[in-house]
Order: sequence, then C-alpha cells, then structure tokens
Amino acid sequence: MVTVTLAILLSAVVGAVSAAPVEEKKAFSFNRRTDGFPYPLDEVDKLEEDLIPKFQAYLAKKNSSSHGCTLENAVRRQEWHDLTIPQREEYIRAVLCLQSKPAKADKTQYPGLNSRYDDFVLTHETQAFHLHSTPHLFPAHRLYIWAYEKALREECGYTGYQPYWNWGRTAADPVNSPLFNGNASSMGGQGAPSNYSGVMAMGFQKPYDVIPPGGGGGCMMSGPFANMTISLGPIGGVLPDVPKNPRTDGFAANKRCIRRDVNKNAAAVTFANYTYSLIKNSPTIDKFQQDMLGIPEKNDWGVHMAGHYTIGGDPGGDFYSSPGDPVFWFHHGMVDRIWWIWQMQDPENRMNVLPETPPKDDFVDLNWTVGRENTWDLNDSIGGAGGKFCYIYV
Repeated sequence: MVTVTLAILLSAVVGAVSAAPVEEKKAFSFNRRTDGFPYPLDEVDKLEEDLIPKFQAYLAKKNSSSHGCTLENAVRRQEWHDLTIPQREEYIRAVLCLQSKPAKADKTQYPGLNSRYDDFVLTHETQAFHLHSTPHLFPAHRLYIWAYEKALREECGYTGYQPYWNWGRTAADPVNSPLFNGNASSMGGQGAPSNYSGVMAMGFQKPYDVIPPGGGGGCMMSGPFANMTISLGPIGGVLPDVPKNPRTDGFAANKRCIRRDVNKNAAAVTFANYTYSLIKNSPTIDKFQQDMLGIPEKNDWGVHMAGHYTIGGDPGGDFYSSPGDPVFWFHHGMVDRIWWIWQMQDPENRMNVLPETPPKDDFVDLNWTVGRENTWDLNDSIGGAGGKFCYIYV
C-alpha cells in the first residue's frame, strides 16, 4: 500500500516537473520610447538592433572578462531627442553646475581656467594631438566622455548618463531641432548673424574646399547657455574676429561670449544614409576611421568634421578648444556609438583592432581628467577600462 502510494506521488511530481514550462531567456530589448516621439528608427538604429543577437553570443563567450558587465545591467546612454523635457533640463543643470565649480588643474600654469568644466576643455587643448593620433581617436575619446559623464554624476548630482546626438535626426533643419532651437530645454540656439566666409576644408576640390556659413557665427542668442563665458583659447579657431588670446599657447584668460554657427550646409552629409554607409562599407578599422574623418575624392566631409561644423563658431569650430561648446559631448557620443555598432558587426575580430595597431603596452593619459589607461583596454564599452566601462547606446 505504501509502495503504491509513493509510486502515485512520485508519478504526480514527475508529471508536474515535466509539465512545467521551460523558461527561455528573454531577447534583449533597447526599450526605446514608443509614446509617439517624432523620430522613427532610421537605418543606423535598425542596424544596431539587428546586431544585438550576434553581440549577445559574443558576450556569452567572453563573460569572464567583462567584469560583471552585461547588456542587461549596462547603463543606457540615450539620444537627446528621446529624453523627456525634465530629463533634458536635469542634464542642463548638471552642465551649468560643472561650469560653476572651481577648476582642479593648475590655474597658475593655466590662468585661463574658469571652472571645473574648463578642466575638460584644457585636457583637449593640451592633449589634442594625443587624442587625435590615429590609434587613439576612438579609445581616447571613449575614456574622455566617460570621465566627463562621471564628473556630471558625482560632482553635480546628475542621475542620467551622457546623451548622444543622432546627426540624422537634425540634418534637414538643425537650427530648429530640440537640440539647437534655443528654448529652455535645448543646448542653446543659433549665434547672431556674422560676416565670415565659411570654414576651409583642406584637401577638398572646389566648391567643397569651403563649408559655407550657416547664418550664425556670432554670440549665442538664446537658451540656457546664452550667457556662458569662454576663457581659454582660441588656438585653432575658424572665425576671424574672435579676440586673440594674450598667450600664444591660448591658455591665458580671454573672456568672451560663446558663439555658434548652427550650419545646415555642414549637416548635409550627416543624414542617416551617410552614417549607415560608413558602418556597412568599412571592412577595416583603418578605413572606418579614415572615411569618418572625410573622403576628399568623394567630396564627402565625413560625419566627424560635418558634426563639428554643424555646431561651428567659437569654441565649437576650434580643433583644440571644441569641447568648450557643450554639444561637443553629444557629437563625440555619436562617434563612439557608431564605432560600437561597427564593432558589433564582427565582434570576434573587431573588438580587438585599432588603427595602425599600437603596441600592447600603449596607453592613453588625459592628465588631471582621468587616470592613465591601457589603450587596448578601452576598446570595449562592456567591461573595458578594467570594468569602469559598462554602458550601451539606445
């Protein structure tokens, strides 16, 4: 009797276990906004989503070297236009906060330092060639953006993460976009009209050797940064009437307004199809970087240069001082994003390549901004920099 009863119970348990549904791992979701915001997914967004399963498979193999970072727990950097108005305003407050705090770099050596924000501008000015050398452009800027994001969060209480700027969303009419329209939740508006002849594009044939002016170029007229004071530079500016810095190195105090030329002409090569083509048609990291920087034989200024000169002005159009315009971080966030998407197409190989293949002990040193890091360890946003990096773009 006992044996029969136990058999019945065992049968019931086995049946229950057999009947229990097998829990499948849910597919990763970007959880992008679906509440009717006016920007449908473009070719680059769709490519990013299509590549996630391949990237997940790659991460499953390398999980032990990701320092506990996964797609699911990585922080999410969002596109500016996908943020709510309160989220945009919180970000703006954090940037203004950083601009109100004292600098940490040596003001005796660099008397033009105005604020903690200027520490980051000065890093770019003093490290411009290191940041832009062929092997370092992508990894060094990845570290640079991370350090800036960290300062916003830890020193100014920002609860979000550094937004990026999807150039294609604003390419048709940048000056009227939520990024540049000059309202209280924008990153500032157009500059006053200014009489300048445009930006020289070296190596390009006429008429592409000049990016025509976009109708601005003077002091920013509206928005939360309209009263922003610039002090460092200019060093390599594009506007002829910006007051010269008292020191030849550009590090003395040279207080002036922030100027912009939000430029539809430059933006013309930042539509999504340009970015998509760049990502899809670059089989090597060297070609990807070179084409991003411009293709003179195709009269293509490249999304990197075009993005910078969509902002333009002073200091946004200055090769050395461009982080002085707060939209710099959005632009290079997008550069970082498309590098990540390019990597995801073949992660087994592309997560471990850099232009010109620097030595394995090569490093990025951004002085007072952030500690020295091995260049190769900056390739991966999922666990790179010894686990400091743990973010994705959505």
